[in-house]
Amino acid sequence: MRLDKFLKVSRILKRRTVSKELALHERIEVNGRIVKPSYDVKIDDIIKITYGTRILTVKVLNVMEYVRKDDANQMYEIIDESFRKE
Repeated sequence: MRLDKFLKVSRILKRRTVSKELALHERIEVNGRIVKPSYDVKIDDIIKITYGTRILTVKVLNVMEYVRKDDANQMYEIIDESFRKE
């Protein structure tokens, strides 16, 4: 599944266009590498998202095309969440 779609389906980010823009502006890393929105997400990938002052690091646990809102949090595990100073 594409990175931008995974972030939307898992409800880490609200909109696919937002996740696409973040990736295009090099604010998303997977396993330590900056990736494009078309990156193919795999189980056990570590995704680091920087938006605003927030830095969120998650581990991919499951990749599902369709998921209900209540089950979306089963797709990932939050490893770290921090805020940087401007």
